[in-house]
Amino acid sequence: MENEGLIDTALKNELRALYRAKDRHYHGLAHIEALLELAREYRSAVSDPEALEAAIWFHDAIYDSRAKDNEAKSAELARTRLAGKTTVARFERIAAMIEATATHIVPELTDAGTKSDAALLLDMDLSILGAAPAIYDAYEQAVRREYGWVDEPAWGIGRATVLKTFLARPHIFHTQPFRERYERRARDNMQRSLEQLTTPREGKEKSL
Repeated sequence: MENEGLIDTALKNELRALYRAKDRHYHGLAHIEALLELAREYRSAVSDPEALEAAIWFHDAIYDSRAKDNEAKSAELARTRLAGKTTVARFERIAAMIEATATHIVPELTDAGTKSDAALLLDMDLSILGAAPAIYDAYEQAVRREYGWVDEPAWGIGRATVLKTFLARPHIFHTQPFRERYERRARDNMQRSLEQLTTPREGKEKSL
């Protein structure tokens, strides 16, 4: 029987069920599958492919748009489900990668390979920002549906803050391959989205 790695069939099925929840319009199974495809594409640059795959599967396992601790809870779920499958040190490195998706800042890790893999995970997670405009727009709409409980003024302010934070960074992506592939289009997409969020509000304020 072929070795299934850290994420065996039973665990995949458990996680798939979480990602198929009806309130997941973007952070669902298609998002995980897209990241797994990127992980296969960039496998030669990955230090620990099994650990990266596990981090991908778990990084959005717990998702509640009203909560602030989804990544911490997802990391804790990973610790629970991976206990006994690998060393404590290894699944703590996996947990660190998962938790880093809260800020999309590469964690300060002593293990150089894990730090490099964390950078790749964060870049893969943000690759949607550099998608073709129509795909990016669909992503924005899907995220908005996940935050359907937020009224339009609050959404506009909150989303604009997120976009401005990323645009203010020297680089959105941490690795050179992802910068070359996605950086320019990501900035174009986000700037366009920011203008759509802020221009109507500014126009309304000027008319008062």
